[in-house]
Amino acid sequence: MPTKPLVAPVRGFAVVEFEHRTLQLQKHMREQQVDAVFFTTEPEFRYFSGFKSQFWESPTRPWFLVVPAEGKPIAVVPEIGVSGFDQTWIEDVRSWPSPRPEDDGISLLATTLAEVSTRFRRVGAMLGPETHLRMPAQNFVALQQILMHHELVDVSSSVREIRSIKSQAEIEKVHFACGVAAAGFEYLRGHLSAGMTEREACKAMHLEMLRLGADNCPYLISSSGLGGYDNIIMGPTDRVLNDGDVLIIDTGTNFDGYFCDFDRNFGFGDVDSGTLRAYDAVYAATEAGLNIAAPGCTTGDVWQAMWTELEKGGALGNDVGRMGHGLGMQLTEWPSHVPNGDVELKAGMVLTLEPGMAFAPNKMMVHEDNIVITESGCELLHDRTWQTMPLI
Repeated sequence: MPTKPLVAPVRGFAVVEFEHRTLQLQKHMREQQVDAVFFTTEPEFRYFSGFKSQFWESPTRPWFLVVPAEGKPIAVVPEIGVSGFDQTWIEDVRSWPSPRPEDDGISLLATTLAEVSTRFRRVGAMLGPETHLRMPAQNFVALQQILMHHELVDVSSSVREIRSIKSQAEIEKVHFACGVAAAGFEYLRGHLSAGMTEREACKAMHLEMLRLGADNCPYLISSSGLGGYDNIIMGPTDRVLNDGDVLIIDTGTNFDGYFCDFDRNFGFGDVDSGTLRAYDAVYAATEAGLNIAAPGCTTGDVWQAMWTELEKGGALGNDVGRMGHGLGMQLTEWPSHVPNGDVELKAGMVLTLEPGMAFAPNKMMVHEDNIVITESGCELLHDRTWQTMPLI
């Protein structure tokens, strides 16, 4: 069980935090000569406004947030959502009666953008890697046509740089989510048995994490197999866990809109020695990552430190494409630990270390832990995984 009681942090953020986030973005905007930025996706919308709603699950209505070069953001939203902004720091809320497919907020958005983008006539949006626009393609085309005398530019690199450095309040939320998941894994270790299915194991852990304080667990996957598993993104299935099997569970538990993301491995009965050696190798690789992750280090340095240990352990390869990533309002965020990665780590970054390797044909072993970069190194956001594979 965790060494300290799980105490949930205060929900939400102080207004000063939203002011700071907005001022950071506006500094980047001035440097790029961008008059206004508009957001369409929930993480960015919530990050700069504080508006948190489950209504994002519905694809029926678009939502827009406009950040001008000076002053507070402006919400351009369906009428059904206006009252929700009473709980935010946003004062200028403009609305239309959505759903209205013939003009679902596009003319109102265009008018708002034109109003605040008269100096450089440059409008920013999230157009880079790992982003998307949450609006129909034809609506985006219509917006471009209305703003044909404006230049549309990508601001995703600025936004991801700002979001990559977490405040203490953000870190506390991730820390709590991590503590809940770690306790869930420990609970499961004491309640697993041969004869259970993957799905039954995951449900038992899911219920325990909700009991411990998780708001939800939208990401909980598993895989299993004799002597290891051949994928880490499917399941859970109704496969029965038997002697010699290895089960991996990877979870992204959420608290107040912030995720954890890490996995644990469980062996059943008599697990072959090659699998146990692979477990030891990924454990050692995580240690190497923990030892090197610090301000000034790069994502490529972290990758290389972990890969060196995996090669020593007999790794045949790694087909995941990376060995960890940023973490926060989204299950995976920028940056990624990749070969020759050049993103410099900075204090306040929350990241995962996820060394993984193929150790035999169609057999994988993966560990994933969550860390925060400090002024002098890094700290785990949960109890360290078991040094040797637990055998059920």
